[in-house]
Amino acid sequence: MVLTRGWAVFLTAVGAWTWLIWPRFAVAIWRDARAWTGGGAGLGAPTSFLWVHAALIAASLAVGTAVGVLGIRAWRASRAPT
Repeated sequence: MVLTRGWAVFLTAVGAWTWLIWPRFAVAIWRDARAWTGGGAGLGAPTSFLWVHAALIAASLAVGTAVGVLGIRAWRASRAPT
């Protein structure tokens, strides 16, 4: 299956957007008082709040990476001579 260039750009943009947004969210979760038993970033043990959000962030980055790679591969395939 060969995707159009428009879809290739869209998929690549979604992958890039994922890598722009989720790391910033990870920093916000890290600094959140609910993420640590001590009430501050790195104070005490990590809570389930931190672990659940870490799993969501990791899964989202994995999916975003896969979508971005598919977009790049689709772009390259659309440029290849047939």
